[in-house]
Amino acid sequence: MSFQREIVKWYSIHKRELPWRETTDAYVIWLSEIILQQTRVEQGLPYFQRFLQNYPTVNDFANATEDQVLKLWQGLGYYSRGRNMLFTARLIQENYAGIFPTKYEQLILLKGIGEYTAAAISSFSANESRAVVDGNVFRVLSRYFGLETAINSTEGKKEFTALANALIEGQNPAIYNQAIMEFGAMMCKPKSPDCSVCPIQSGCYAKAKNRVHVLPLKLKKLKKRTRYFNYFVCQEGDNLLVKKRTAGDVWQELYDFPLIETEKNYLEDQEGFLLELKNNFGIDCLISPISEQKHLLTHQTIYVQFFGLDNYIINFNKNTEIKWVSLAEFEELPQPKVIANFMNSNSIKQ
Repeated sequence: MSFQREIVKWYSIHKRELPWRETTDAYVIWLSEIILQQTRVEQGLPYFQRFLQNYPTVNDFANATEDQVLKLWQGLGYYSRGRNMLFTARLIQENYAGIFPTKYEQLILLKGIGEYTAAAISSFSANESRAVVDGNVFRVLSRYFGLETAINSTEGKKEFTALANALIEGQNPAIYNQAIMEFGAMMCKPKSPDCSVCPIQSGCYAKAKNRVHVLPLKLKKLKKRTRYFNYFVCQEGDNLLVKKRTAGDVWQELYDFPLIETEKNYLEDQEGFLLELKNNFGIDCLISPISEQKHLLTHQTIYVQFFGLDNYIINFNKNTEIKWVSLAEFEELPQPKVIANFMNSNSIKQ
């Protein structure tokens, strides 16, 4: 049995019909690959369609503003991806006459494009023989060949990449890369894969050794950081007080409300919380809790509390970018998901 042949055969029967598989346009493939990083296809597909509809070419993308791109990106997380895409689109417009490169050695130099993405774009658009190694591929190779080196270690990445590149030799790169990724996503799933119907089960190390539930191995992640964001909703008629987040923290360049961050829930340190509140909004300000959310990020858990605010004055640091905008204007600005969810609850809309 040929591992590659069986994977490709399975793919020809079971592959999902996805729009980026119907083209060799490097720009369209780039859009799909960046949007789908750390994002499920079901979640990413509507974003891909919206971006392609708004920016059908890389030149259209390059002519967008950062706020427009981040607004379309809203809800996907990892917002640096959207900013990197805009930077890259503008660079391609300027340095490549608006023609998206297809060679791996050119792609790897572009911002936001790493080894995996460069391999994907070059193989799918130009059939260049470069193996893609994403989470799905790691899982298939680890289980089938019995590789027990941690996939998130330097040694593991080298070992898996070397094997993947050896396996792609003699294959149609575009089809084989798509096939092994799809196989990992739909057949060799992270949890509860149906090994009884797997076409390569007879040669699978993990099935033979009862290690399907163990492989692939990963180094332990760092403990998540816990944070408490206390947002203050200041509304004057149809206008809201909003703040643009600065670089160096989560949701940079997105718009939220003025906030006070505390080390624990505000109820556990009311004296310190109220002191900072008075410093920022005046000694006569009045607050009323509105709602709360728990927001999970890769390395952080953020507890968000929203407060209504009355009888206040604005006394924030001069470097804090705060301004009044209408509700309609705020709808057009990119917002963190927690803020968009709050706005969609109609808690403050008229």
